Parts: sequence; structure tokens; C-alpha cells
Amino acid sequence: MKTLYVIPARGGSKGIPKKNIKSLNGKPLIYYSIDVARSVAKDSDICVSSDCDEIISIVENYGLKVPFKRPIELSTDASGTYEVLLHCLDYYESKGIYYDNVMLLQPTSPFRKKEQLLEITRLYSEDLEMIVSVGISHQSPYFNLFEEGQSGYLRKSKIGDFKTRQEAPVIYFYNGSIYLINVHFLRNRPLHKFERIKKYVMDDIHSIDIDTPLDWAICETIISNGYIENENN
Repeated sequence: MKTLYVIPARGGSKGIPKKNIKSLNGKPLIYYSIDVARSVAKDSDICVSSDCDEIISIVENYGLKVPFKRPIELSTDASGTYEVLLHCLDYYESKGIYYDNVMLLQPTSPFRKKEQLLEITRLYSEDLEMIVSVGISHQSPYFNLFEEGQSGYLRKSKIGDFKTRQEAPVIYFYNGSIYLINVHFLRNRPLHKFERIKKYVMDDIHSIDIDTPLDWAICETIISNGYIENENN
């Protein structure tokens, strides 16, 4: 099984300017994803996809060659991950290099570790479309998640005859950390149409995805208080 590790790093970031290369505990955020990829793969199987010259320069200064500059049309706010992954695969296939699956590692998840990548790989089988990392939601559509109906009144997102949250099904959310995707199925339909998906559960800290300044502050607090260690060496 041959895996391509893709780290997508677009230059535009509105919530946190230059987020992907902003320093977290003394090193650019993207280095965390590069480090964990390097703990399980050769550099030749790691692809940073970016449209930003500054990001490319910082990555290459870390010793990782960036194979191409992502086209502008794949770097807008409306650009999807699906198209970015296909672009990466097309590039390598044009060089005669073919992969069985893609492991997507978004730079905004700094706390994933080597063992988690190995565990999710061990769960993989060719009949699956994707294995995705998830967290356990503290919110439930049966209890405290609501939608607004046509009348303007709130109603529960999902109806169920449960008296306590413990009786209700466990709710999972995609935490954005690890996606292991079967290339065969990726070539035939986009990610949001996948059906044969298995979960890989991660705890709250390893499920953190940086999207806002508050998320960034939480990560700094986690590091400064010693809740996380460098686990990828």
C-alpha cells in the first residue's frame, strides 16, 4: 500500500493572518504536520500544496521540497479539498508515480502524533472509501442542538425518545486531523458523497483544529501547561 501524505497550505487566512506559518511554541504551525508526516514517511511521499511563495520558502527551508505551486483557481475561498487532492495525484501520476491512498493532514491540527497515523493506517482496507479521525461531540442533536423552523421557533435537530444523553447515540464530529482516502474511490466521486467511511476516535486535545484566535490561545495554553509533548520523534 503506497500512501501520499498531502499537507494543504493556502496562503489566504482571514481569521488568523498567515496562520499556516505563524509561530506556535517557537516553530511555524505547518512544521507540526511536516514533522508527523516525516515520522512515518519519506520526504518524497510528502506533498505540501500551496499557492503562497512565502509558505513554499519556509517549507523548503525546513528541508522539504515543494513539488509545485498550486494554481490560483484551486486557491480561492471557494476551492475544495477534493480538487486539491486530485491535482496532487495528477502531478505525481504525470511523473509515473501512483498511490493507493492519500493521507490528508491539515496544518491546523498540530497535536496529532505518529502512533495515531500508524493506527489509522492499520484500520484501512481496500473496500473502504475513507477512514477519518473524529472527536466525540459534547453537543447532541437530540438534546441541545436546534434548528429554526418555518414558524421561526427552535426545534431539536433530531427527534428521539431519550430521557438522558447517556441513552442517546454517541455523536461524532470530523475533527479535521487525519483523513485516509482510497484513491480508487476518490477518482470516481467527491468526498462528500462517500458512504463507506470508518471512524478513528481521538481525544479532545488531539482533536483541536485551529480556526480562530481563541483556538490558537487554547493551543498555546495546552503547550505552556505541559498537556502535550513532542511525540513524533
